[in-house]
Amino acid sequence: MLADVWGYLTDGSHWSGSTGIAAFLVQQLLLTVTAMVIAMVVGLPLAMYAGHRHRFGFLAVNVSNVGRAVPVFAVLLVLSLGPVGSEEFGPYGRAGLATLISLVLFALPPLITNTYVGITEVDNDIVEASRGMGMGERKVFTSVELPLAMSVIMTGVRLALVQVWATATIAALVAGPGLGRIITRGFANHRTYEVVAGAVLVAVVALLLEGLAVLAERYADPMRRAQRSDRRGRRTTLREEPLPEAVV
Repeated sequence: MLADVWGYLTDGSHWSGSTGIAAFLVQQLLLTVTAMVIAMVVGLPLAMYAGHRHRFGFLAVNVSNVGRAVPVFAVLLVLSLGPVGSEEFGPYGRAGLATLISLVLFALPPLITNTYVGITEVDNDIVEASRGMGMGERKVFTSVELPLAMSVIMTGVRLALVQVWATATIAALVAGPGLGRIITRGFANHRTYEVVAGAVLVAVVALLLEGLAVLAERYADPMRRAQRSDRRGRRTTLREEPLPEAVV
């Protein structure tokens, strides 16, 4: 079995063409990136505003609960059979619009919940001290709340990214794009090695995206950058300090 899977993945003919692995991989990456960008543009500003104002907490919690309760496939099926339809949608392939909408709705809960919680959990004493120093609300948000909450916000982005990537495979169940087409094609043709190969590709790329997201999270967190700069500054200071003279 493993030899067949390896042979399938290393055969160049399986990567070329409109129904090859490369085309399906690009489709799924495009779906994932587009869905994440839309979800971040829509969800992050709303959650940041609600967190800063300490309002609409019930909405943030309920969005998360609804997102966990409603199956993504059910939403995709309703959209593809309903008004959205399953027609070709540019580079996103057949049922691309229905898939995009479903993935955006799936990405919103972790983004909104983590952003809201991250900002509201910032120590209130620090926020009030900033206001007492004469900072306006915008300055308090950008200079105090957002940097302190960035780690939690980026964790939500990372969770949403990996979940959206893995979930995008279900688009194949409504003849949509993505690596799920390899899996469904393997089931239809009774080629188990093809099913396993598709699953391996999804898992490997998910791990790569997780790693890239962790690196981006560390780079984007201003608190970690400040700590690294402080450590480098201390090392530089220690190197520049003259050694004490020996006592005779």
